[in-house]
Amino acid sequence: MSEIVTTGEMPPGAAASAVPAGQGAGAPVAGPPATAHGQVGQPPAGPGVSVAVVEFDVPTRERIISLLGDGVTPFNTLEELTSRLTGAMPVVSVLGPSCSGPDTLAMIERVNQQYPYMASVMVVHELTTTLLQQALRAGVRDVLALGGEAGALAHAVQRVATTLQAVAVTVPAAPAGTGEEEYEAVNGKVYSVFSTKGGSGKSVLATSLATTLAQRSELPVALVDADLQFGDVAVMLKLAPNHTIVDAVSALDRLDPAMLDNFLVTHEPSGLKVLPAPLEPAFADQVSASDMRAVVDMLRTFCGHVIVDTPAYFNDVVLGLVEASDDVLLVAGMDIPNIKNVKIGLQTLRLLDTPMEKLHLVLNRANSKVKLEVSEVEKTLGMKAAALIPSDIAVPQSVNKGEPVVLFAPKSSVAKSIEEMADMVLPRQGKRKR
Repeated sequence: MSEIVTTGEMPPGAAASAVPAGQGAGAPVAGPPATAHGQVGQPPAGPGVSVAVVEFDVPTRERIISLLGDGVTPFNTLEELTSRLTGAMPVVSVLGPSCSGPDTLAMIERVNQQYPYMASVMVVHELTTTLLQQALRAGVRDVLALGGEAGALAHAVQRVATTLQAVAVTVPAAPAGTGEEEYEAVNGKVYSVFSTKGGSGKSVLATSLATTLAQRSELPVALVDADLQFGDVAVMLKLAPNHTIVDAVSALDRLDPAMLDNFLVTHEPSGLKVLPAPLEPAFADQVSASDMRAVVDMLRTFCGHVIVDTPAYFNDVVLGLVEASDDVLLVAGMDIPNIKNVKIGLQTLRLLDTPMEKLHLVLNRANSKVKLEVSEVEKTLGMKAAALIPSDIAVPQSVNKGEPVVLFAPKSSVAKSIEEMADMVLPRQGKRKR
């Protein structure tokens, strides 16, 4: 493991004052120097992990340090940092904008290979897709804009530090020569939520089901927005993600569970981990069926349950997800066009030799007075409904509020029905300790 060895001498111009972590640029300076005598402190990464900031431009370096607070060691260049690494403690290196050039990126890749217990986060003035791809391919764990959301950098450092701590604890205990990672003990279940008709309430059910499972599960639960053109999951959960599935796919050649975990955004009220859809429809073409399958398969390795919200049509991505899923929740609304589309969808899946036992019918707004009985729908589709979700005014209210209905109105009839649907996936055994 890597530790920054300090000698009591600071790099030129490296002295910085500390402000509370998460304050933005221009925050008032207060307190003693963050790295007096070059001693590496514990915050913001936590015990057992050192934090270094590498940036040649002094004002920019001090601005980065101000976002992190105490316990940060500054360096002018990556060469300075690597000359002080001894391998005794994990290190998170925060690389400034001056490290984003091709030569430095190439050096970062070599350093990451040489020091497996050093992980990097990069901060840039302007985040572009090209730069993000280049940095991720060089082994950088996360890339953020310097003028981004307050607290984002500190959170990124903490996430990376957590993965380094886990590796530091588990790797020495692994049997010699196995090369196995700690994530591989998990073989999570994948559930795709699918409908052949838009407006069926598929995304509402997917987000609420995933939220419920996240509250129950001892293991992480992930929600993947696979509607690559018009995904609404991030909006429904009131999330402002720094990364989407496009970032994960761009780094697929070197993606590992730790890096993928860094791409997920956490829904704080429930602990749910979310991989959002691309921010623009044009990016959808960058994600193939095999890419999506690879990402979902990797999520299985460290998540107990993976819920996938699919688009309301068939394409290669959807068919690949149906094949990869342990179960598929087929959502239908209580109207003739909806039922007609679901019936056609079932016929298509049968032609593709999809095992019918993995398909489970969910009737949404099942109590609507539309002169269509549940028994009639079941007879038409040739399958019994596994779950009946009632119509409830709490649903549109929760969507507009940006909260899953199970959190917004936990005592509502629709929330209780979703809880019962979650019982089929993971029976209630008390809430997860967070």
